[in-house]
Amino acid sequence: MLNRLLGLFSHDIGIDLGTANTVVLVRGKGIVIREPSVVAIHKKTKDILAIGTEAKRMVGKTPANILAIRPLRGGVISDFEITEQMLRFFINKVHQTPSRIPKIPRPRVVIGIPSGVTEVERRAVSDAALSAGAREVHLLEEPMAAAIGAGLPIEEPQGFMIVDIGGGTTEIAVISLGGIVVGKSIRVAGDAMDRNIIDYAKKHFNLLLGERTAERIKIEIGSAFPPEADSSSEEDTPREALLCGRDLAAGLPREIPVSAVEIREAITPAVSQIVRTIKDAVEETPPELLADIMKSGIILAGGASQLRGIDRLIAQETEIPTTVADDPMTCVVRGAGKVLEELDLLKRVEVGM
Repeated sequence: MLNRLLGLFSHDIGIDLGTANTVVLVRGKGIVIREPSVVAIHKKTKDILAIGTEAKRMVGKTPANILAIRPLRGGVISDFEITEQMLRFFINKVHQTPSRIPKIPRPRVVIGIPSGVTEVERRAVSDAALSAGAREVHLLEEPMAAAIGAGLPIEEPQGFMIVDIGGGTTEIAVISLGGIVVGKSIRVAGDAMDRNIIDYAKKHFNLLLGERTAERIKIEIGSAFPPEADSSSEEDTPREALLCGRDLAAGLPREIPVSAVEIREAITPAVSQIVRTIKDAVEETPPELLADIMKSGIILAGGASQLRGIDRLIAQETEIPTTVADDPMTCVVRGAGKVLEELDLLKRVEVGM
């Protein structure tokens, strides 16, 4: 009873704690924060110098005494203390009140986590949020949250397939009757594509690229499917961009024009692994649910699902209609926000500790 009363006054929060980006939603207000999961710290003093967008601008540009780090790797916490401070920063940002107003109760927090994490990793996320100021913490598997956020009727006796391609992980789930029937999680997603581009530039052009440059190239001209195969998208796809990096032989700056075809070749290892894992999940799906999925199609969510043509490639390889959800980057946090409004649904779908 007291908990419900506190819930009326607190700013309950949904968080998509992603490897690349953290998105925060406040119940009743919508999405209020969408920032990179990056923290800049002083090497010696361990002081936090910047968090989020400001910290990401420092990546690859810091002096020796400053580190710009991502405290989550592969969807899990790699640095507990930094993650706690990052969460505290975001929670305080949406939960602060003017001094004249009575103190608002600490928030209830729902956090989306990868489905493949261990119990120890789940506990680390929960402890970090509690230490950062949460009143209570509920964990929701990212594909379940994404399905709820995409508006799928997950509690119906019907099969749905959701694929959440984020920064650090790709989450694949077949959902029916409010539970995950088939689930797969691989630590291959948008970050792996960036690394593919860095490796490709080093191997083919003897050029050393930074992470931000690789990500920019992926966004500008990256694709998973030849645009020639779909004339409607051919005009919308840029043909080439400039790779800016350091020549490994001369040690000097160098710019090399690179085509969309070359970048598609570069990211093939990561994209192929994602597609193979989706096909594995399809093969493990019970026939009755597979019949439902043939009608409803595969739904894509997550930031890396916006890679040009990845929906058409998956549709071609699986022979199942595939569509990208509306605003795919926010599906997980919107799902977390929906269960904050429907606490009975939260009890049925949250991850047990």
